[in-house]
Amino acid sequence: MKKVITYGTFDLLHKGHIRLLERAKSLGDYLIVGLSTDEFNRLKNKEAYYDYEHRKFILEAIKYVDEVIPEMNWDQKADDILKYNVDIFVMGDDWKGKFNDLQPFCEVVYLERTKNISTTKIKTDLGG
Repeated sequence: MKKVITYGTFDLLHKGHIRLLERAKSLGDYLIVGLSTDEFNRLKNKEAYYDYEHRKFILEAIKYVDEVIPEMNWDQKADDILKYNVDIFVMGDDWKGKFNDLQPFCEVVYLERTKNISTTKIKTDLGG
């Protein structure tokens, strides 16, 4: 079984998120999503509209997602790759090159982002 992992906050879920999850899942048989905890988001100076449990509930309902795990810090990715026997690490291409240090552990893939949509754009459009 080929395992794929990706990470994110996945707040105000939108088409771009779903497309990323769909394409990530298409690379393997089992998709793990590392979901940023509320505490980790605060460390990143990022505030999610929905709390961790709410975002986790939504992700678990998506047919492409097989498992959701908490992302608690920047440095856990290599440990997760080893712990879950991951074959492919996937992120959006806005992170291109930033996770190449994981290549000794698994294949690293950067997927093109969906144009003209992001959580930041949604918040801006809503006046937030």
